[in-house]
Amino acid sequence: MVILVALIIVIVTLPHASSKVSIAKCLINDPLPILHKYYQPGDFIIAGIFSQIYIFLSSINFQKQPSEESFDGYVIFTQNYQHILALVFALKEISENTQLLPNVSLGFHILNSHFFPKWTYLASMELLSTKDKFIPNYKCDIHNNIVGVIGGPNSQVCLYMTNILSTYKIPQISYGSFVVINDKTKDFFHQTFPNVTHHYMGILELLLHFKWSWIGVIASNSDNADLFVHHILPIYSQKGICVDFLDKLPEISFSSQIAEKAIKWSETSHIVTGSTANTVIIQGEIHTINILRSMFVFAQFYGVSFDSRVWIMTAQMDFASPSFIRDWDLYFLHGALSFAVHTNYPRGFQKFQNEINPLSENRDGFIRIFWKDAFNCHFSNSTLEERDEGICTGEEKLETLPGTVFDTNMSGHSYSIYNAVYIMAHALHAIISLKSKQRIKIKEIRQKGLHEQPWQFHKFFRNTFFKNSVGENISFDDNGHINSGFDIFNWVTYTNNTFTKVKVGWVDPSSFSSKTFNMQEDSIIWPTRFKQEIPLSVCNDNCKPGYSRAKIEGKPYCCYKCLPCPEGRITNNKDMDDCLPCPEGQYPNNNHDSCLLKKIVFLSYEDPLGTSLAITAIAFACIATMVLGIFIKYQDTPIVKANNRSITYLLLVSLVLSFLCSLLFIGQPEKMTCLFQQPAFGTVFSVAISCILAKTIIVVIVFMASVPGSMMKRWLGKQLDNYIVVSCSLVQVIACTVWLTTSPPYPDADMNLVVDEIILGCNVGSTLMFYCVLIYLLFLAIVGFSVAFLSRNLPNSFNETKFIFFSLLCFCSVWLLFFPTYLSTKGKYMVAVEIFSILSSSAGLLGCVCFPKCFIILLRPHLNNKRELLKGKKH
Repeated sequence: MVILVALIIVIVTLPHASSKVSIAKCLINDPLPILHKYYQPGDFIIAGIFSQIYIFLSSINFQKQPSEESFDGYVIFTQNYQHILALVFALKEISENTQLLPNVSLGFHILNSHFFPKWTYLASMELLSTKDKFIPNYKCDIHNNIVGVIGGPNSQVCLYMTNILSTYKIPQISYGSFVVINDKTKDFFHQTFPNVTHHYMGILELLLHFKWSWIGVIASNSDNADLFVHHILPIYSQKGICVDFLDKLPEISFSSQIAEKAIKWSETSHIVTGSTANTVIIQGEIHTINILRSMFVFAQFYGVSFDSRVWIMTAQMDFASPSFIRDWDLYFLHGALSFAVHTNYPRGFQKFQNEINPLSENRDGFIRIFWKDAFNCHFSNSTLEERDEGICTGEEKLETLPGTVFDTNMSGHSYSIYNAVYIMAHALHAIISLKSKQRIKIKEIRQKGLHEQPWQFHKFFRNTFFKNSVGENISFDDNGHINSGFDIFNWVTYTNNTFTKVKVGWVDPSSFSSKTFNMQEDSIIWPTRFKQEIPLSVCNDNCKPGYSRAKIEGKPYCCYKCLPCPEGRITNNKDMDDCLPCPEGQYPNNNHDSCLLKKIVFLSYEDPLGTSLAITAIAFACIATMVLGIFIKYQDTPIVKANNRSITYLLLVSLVLSFLCSLLFIGQPEKMTCLFQQPAFGTVFSVAISCILAKTIIVVIVFMASVPGSMMKRWLGKQLDNYIVVSCSLVQVIACTVWLTTSPPYPDADMNLVVDEIILGCNVGSTLMFYCVLIYLLFLAIVGFSVAFLSRNLPNSFNETKFIFFSLLCFCSVWLLFFPTYLSTKGKYMVAVEIFSILSSSAGLLGCVCFPKCFIILLRPHLNNKRELLKGKKH
């Protein structure tokens, strides 16, 4: 049979300072030895609930009164003896403080609940009964009126205790974590354990700090575990934390269940070892760490070997180990992280502990039992046995004990008990001060104190605010939790089966700064297999930059696969859900993990293509100018006169301008160059085509007028050619004017046309007007081409139409090929196509129309006379 023991300490009132107080008996006539060094007559006796000082492994007849030797059947949690020392030390300080409770002496009373519900209820009911006469709900003893109870640290003890005591509105202080569900209960329940929600949020901050998204959870069977599983884990899930496994720790109630529980422990061991989670949260109570140790030991019998894990232990847990397992391996705790109630170290406590001596402490009924178990010795009254190594000399020192037996540093639970005693003392001080202000004599205060009701102390508990001996402010929040935080410790184990706990962080929800969570990760010693690198605890490897996460059907969202980013998108961090486009003006690199600046591209004069086109344009413009000069020089020759000199001059001028206007397309686009590029090109070309059309029509009319009786003679000499040029060009000028008025061209930068380039160019504004200008030019060329084609067989003297036919054939071919080529190219090559079309079509017109005449003028001057022309006419 395995039974857990709890001790109850209560506050009661006594009639007079000289009253004689007898040692209180334990429940069921089981007078466990009572620590009563400072149990002296006084006005008040302080008490509360301690748990797990002892457990025992066999049935004991509790109707008998055990002697000291009867405790040999008990297994002692030596670490928890410090809880009693913290209580006594606090009472000692208060009794020596002449300012806090002058003329008032304090003592304490301990009752045993054995950590069973029925005994906890019985202990609570005895507090409400007459002393030494257990009559439920009947109390005639006016000398022992309860004003408050300290209880803990196990949540079950607090639950059973508060079910009874809250009915009678007795204020209670728990130094353990307890979920208060009943609102009526909550009014009379206080905790020196901070708000457990802050604790669990601190664990969440720890997981997020180290990016541990894939965890395991082992929870105890308690209300705290239910709160954690049903209310806290969903919050973790919302923050991106996934639980790989969730298992319950079995509790041990009787020794007959050990075999059954061992099987359950082995199952839990298999779950842990089969998981890929490197981080496991242990949600437990103060005794849970012993269940874990047992689980690891029993797992070895089933061939289960544990890889190192980062165990995260909740603040309700503490290292409390019975003596028979003190030598069990602690290696699994190496690198663990545990939370604890924020602890400070009252001055003088270490000295107080070190001065404890079992030979001089006659009134401490626990110290000899503790001493025997801690130092593995026994006491003897025989002087002959003093030299025996197994004899306790009393000169042993607590500081020489390993941490697995007794830790002289004040634990979080002990510090909570220390503060709980002070809270009760300050509540008593407050109510006495209130009476003093009402100018009542001290004697009347004590007499009326007998009639104070417990519920009247509630407001004094809740409104308590003071600075304790270490300078920390002690107060409760609106929900009855002490205003404090949590410390984070790193466990380091050694080969001699000892350990130390190093503070590496803290959670302070009351911090005035925005940072309530602090972690000194450089101070952490990690489990050995991680080689002092921060462990990873994820379902799968992180997605590298350049990849995005994709959900895997049938698995938690923390498990995912990595997909490469598509073109134009990047991820620059690990585990991004979506690939993001680069900012404007940038493009992804080949790995899709960063953005590069795009090159600014336009057809510049420095570019070889731009240079060659510019040189070509200037060269052709010079040639056209030279031709114009030749025609002007030989303007009186028959060949120049025969082909309408003014129209020829205008044609050559327009060709020179058309060559030069192609230069507007080269260089960085600006507002003015973009504004005149297309309109200038369209207008100049319309004049050139109109001149050719006029020349063609005039040739046809002259030939037709040479026929006797032709009606075409009346059109001669009427400046018909000028009308044709003006009217055809005017249509284009009007179209360009409308274009510039409604939607003019403007400089533009195309960010998306080419992945790694920003293409500067001129946006035509109205695409419709742009194509109207081109189509109109093509229309004029086709009309001129048709007329020239029909008149291609005229006599040689008038056979300029044959050259016009070839020139317009070249022009139409160039621009018909321009459209598909223009639409299929990008960037600066699109501009180059248009420049090439302008130059080639202009060169075609210049070459086919003007070069034959220059050939005759310069190389065959003998043909440039009227007689030769007339010969051509006859033929």
